[in-house]
Amino acid sequence: MVSASTQHGIRQVVYTPGSHIEPGLQHWRKMAVELFGARELIWRFFLREFSARYRQSFFGYLWAVMPAIVMAATFTYLNRTGTLAIAKTDLPYPVYVLLGMTVWELFASGLTRSAQCLVNARMIITQINFSRETLVVAAFCEAMLDFLIRTVVIAAAFVWFDVVPAWTVVLVPLMLVPLAMITIGLGFILALANAVFRDIGNSLTMFLTFAMFLTPVVYPPPAQGTRVLINYLNPISPFVIATRDLATTGRLSQPGTLIGASLFGILILFTCWRVFHLAMSRIAERV
Repeated sequence: MVSASTQHGIRQVVYTPGSHIEPGLQHWRKMAVELFGARELIWRFFLREFSARYRQSFFGYLWAVMPAIVMAATFTYLNRTGTLAIAKTDLPYPVYVLLGMTVWELFASGLTRSAQCLVNARMIITQINFSRETLVVAAFCEAMLDFLIRTVVIAAAFVWFDVVPAWTVVLVPLMLVPLAMITIGLGFILALANAVFRDIGNSLTMFLTFAMFLTPVVYPPPAQGTRVLINYLNPISPFVIATRDLATTGRLSQPGTLIGASLFGILILFTCWRVFHLAMSRIAERV
């Protein structure tokens, strides 16, 4: 912490080592005020990455929806040909997969972008002093924009397959707030880890592909066996299931796991944010 005082007409600057790790709610308030004050910087980082991603791209915004469409088409084909023995779903299977993939991609793309944000901005970090949290939040905003673009495809699929959404579909954004907390919180830790060990960013995509098959994205929630326990322990499963419930049936089939995952999201966000904030002073040395 740096403080300034004037004595005998001479300005004195006093540095107190370790003051940035003082406990208490006062420091949380300072962290929140600092992040809120950097909202313009978050917007600038978001615009920079967004324009760079689609610059000189023939398909442009279609890249935001193509992975989900290709994945839905692939599993629909495998399901119809009997290659995969997937249990019958209440929704038309393409709609079922698109809903699951949209929620999963919000989480997965948010993590992958957050993990790379410090490394991609290393030249700025080493030259300019600013709140590093803005990079992680801006990375998640990119994933959020892709999510909004995918909802257009889902709406078109509902119309094509003659699926009438429940009125509770308007509650989906509110329900996804805890998922955003989990994604941003883990993004803080992964950004730090990838700044030190580049293997984190390289192996993250492989891990997320494996984790997707442990989540009921392309298949219904398991009703028996060890997969039931995996589904309960998976913090992303409740959000995938709840999104389908709110968009179609209008009632939650697993409210208990959703509440547990939401509390987990709050814990993860504030714990990881604190760790990230404490490590900020050494980030420039490691990137």
